[in-house]
Amino acid sequence: MRLAFLGPVGTYGEQAAQRLAALEGMAAELVAKPVIRAVIQAVADGDCEAAVVPVENAVEGGVTACLDALWEHPELRVVHALVLPIRHALLGTGPIAGISEVLSHPQALAQCAQWLAANLPGALQLPTNSTAEAARLVRGSRFRGAIASREAAIEHGLDVLAYPINDLPGNCTRFLLLRRQAVERQGPLLASLAFSLQANSPGALLEALGCFSRHGLNMARIESRPSKRELGEYIFFVDLEINGPSAGLQQALAELRPLCEHLAVFGAYPLTNLAAEEEPA
Repeated sequence: MRLAFLGPVGTYGEQAAQRLAALEGMAAELVAKPVIRAVIQAVADGDCEAAVVPVENAVEGGVTACLDALWEHPELRVVHALVLPIRHALLGTGPIAGISEVLSHPQALAQCAQWLAANLPGALQLPTNSTAEAARLVRGSRFRGAIASREAAIEHGLDVLAYPINDLPGNCTRFLLLRRQAVERQGPLLASLAFSLQANSPGALLEALGCFSRHGLNMARIESRPSKRELGEYIFFVDLEINGPSAGLQQALAELRPLCEHLAVFGAYPLTNLAAEEEPA
């Protein structure tokens, strides 16, 4: 099975892909893609049978590129989610005092903003497509550093100059395993969906959310994204906790559907939380 992830080799996305493949019992060939949209497109087009993408970070919130791409591909289904602890390191080949440029994915730079301000206040911060790409780009440089994982240091022959450097010790990212077909699951699940409303009128969103509360469904997350059609028009992404039979979810969706212009249901799936299992760093 070909499994797409946000590359190159050495990213947190690769770690998540390896973990999710093991959890699902998949013998997977990992296929690196340069950007999140390309990862999702690979499974939508059939180039890969599955894909792993980051959807939410504990510090920076939703990964907008992932949310936007999911909305464009409502035929895809989430079959498993993984919460992966994120422990950033500063990598390089020279002393910290000589670093004048720090490269990384924009979310990683934001997750280490306080550390960078305190330890490298004059360094220029340069965004890259992934943390592993940053590690590759700084190899051989005495004035550049990369924010990435310690695994990326091994992969690219770099020194770990400081670890951990993320501002919050509880930093973690939720990854989704996507396929084109749903998988039937039992036990406590999360259900993910997205919708746009028929009209932007007073109480419209409250009425939509009431469909969930009336059937005892707890929202684990709600986030809005602009529709990109006109100012003030939004798409709402919702995660619901399913702790019993799915009849309540089906009834809620039946009530919600007439209120929506578009409704995409990405499926119900298990969540594996590695952050909860990890000992404090």
